[in-house]
Amino acid sequence: MHRRTLLLSSASTLGLGVAGAATLPAKAASPLDTEAVRLLQAMAAGQMTAERLVRDSLARINAIDRRGPRINSVIELNPDAAALARSLDAERKAGKLRGPLHGLPVLLKDNIATGDRMSTSAGSLALDGVRAVRDAHIVKRLRDAGAVILGKTNLSEWANIRSTRSVSGWSGRGGLTRNPYALDRSTSGSSSGTGAAIAAGLAALGVGTETDGSIVSPASINGLVGLKPTVGRVSRDGIVPISHTQDTAGPMTRSVADAALLYAVLAGADSADAATAAAPGAQPGDGSFKPNALKGARLGVARGYFTGFDEADAVIEQAIAVLKAQGAEIIDNVELPSSSYGDAELDVLLYELKHDLGVWLKTFAPQAPVQSLADVIAWNIRHRDREMPWFGQELFEKAQALGGLDTPAYRAALALCAKGSREEGIDRALQAHQLDALIAPTGGPAWLIDPIAGDHFSASFSTPAAVAGYPHLTVPAGLVRGLPMGLSFVGPAWSEWRLLSLGAAYEAASQARRPPHFIKRSVPV
Repeated sequence: MHRRTLLLSSASTLGLGVAGAATLPAKAASPLDTEAVRLLQAMAAGQMTAERLVRDSLARINAIDRRGPRINSVIELNPDAAALARSLDAERKAGKLRGPLHGLPVLLKDNIATGDRMSTSAGSLALDGVRAVRDAHIVKRLRDAGAVILGKTNLSEWANIRSTRSVSGWSGRGGLTRNPYALDRSTSGSSSGTGAAIAAGLAALGVGTETDGSIVSPASINGLVGLKPTVGRVSRDGIVPISHTQDTAGPMTRSVADAALLYAVLAGADSADAATAAAPGAQPGDGSFKPNALKGARLGVARGYFTGFDEADAVIEQAIAVLKAQGAEIIDNVELPSSSYGDAELDVLLYELKHDLGVWLKTFAPQAPVQSLADVIAWNIRHRDREMPWFGQELFEKAQALGGLDTPAYRAALALCAKGSREEGIDRALQAHQLDALIAPTGGPAWLIDPIAGDHFSASFSTPAAVAGYPHLTVPAGLVRGLPMGLSFVGPAWSEWRLLSLGAAYEAASQARRPPHFIKRSVPV
């Protein structure tokens, strides 16, 4: 679980400050270690084609995902990807560019509807082979911007809302995705496949979704930048839902510049998602990074969300030192309530799951053998050997037993979450200390995969922003014994570009990200 349209014609429109195409080294052709913004420049300079990018990505998926380390992050490939890339190359040659992603391969989490020859399954065998009747709104925006939808990524099944004892990165349809930094370690979730795939260089860009932690946690644990936008910045139309209060989609990339590039395409109003109507119009500075963004920025350290693991917390202390060196003013030990709405959050998610999932199935998969949460529960029981070999579906069953969205208990839980996370939470902390953002470790390093006992989560900073519906950016902060840690920046509603500017300045100063090495075991046998 755990509004505006920016018309960008090139990466340079974002003011990202990358080098000119003429200075690109020869290795810029490799998706493994090259930012998407540089790949765009290479295509513009005639040094790269969309078809070559797609074929390079397919070759890496075969070598790393299917063979070699076998991280198992891509659940399905788009059979039309190469043909789409050739068409985009022809358009470029003819002088036509669709938009800022023209020719870039993008991987989508397999709970995002695509009206093509791929399934949209949320990892469930109940939806294996079921094709959505049309594209999700964000998929249309990606295609309109010139992206090549390369394939779908595995995920924690049903976005990790089925069981309290689930194994992140496992789905009945896709199996288990492994962390490219250490194959015996978890990817976290639920955007597990997107995190592992982009970390391993299988595509230029990835899209994940989050209800509580499902973008920022796997991004942190897989050494990526992840942005969970304000709820309403990005349309949820076509995304298999948990909660219309907390769900959103967002970018998972290898750099802040790439996250900004992708976010600018994903964000925008949609008549099919009423939440997007609340998003404000473009503000001064949107679409570019603020120069010297950390100089004078007031950042509050939420120490209540540190891990308690000395080596992990030391990585964040070093990150704070980098922030200070860049001119940030650090306000230490800012308090946030951590438990006032904990039970209420789960209540809201389960009430909304029961309602929202049925609506999605009837709208996007009317031909599917399941048309409600009750149908999914019954299907899983009939196929228990394949769908529930390690853990059950007690959260599904709890949700099914609840009433509708007019239930007083649901309304009370919703109000408690809003008050605790906003008025008495993030808003109070930001205003009391006049902060630009809150900072903390996104979470601890990846835990060992345990299909018997389930996940072993450590501390997590995802919940305050998730429950409030506020933006949350994580940026690589360094390694703990070879395992990545992320530094989180959380701000008020609609502050994505401010957070991206802060994150870009920190990234440039720290240079903390390291690529994975696909270590087979992180502990001795």
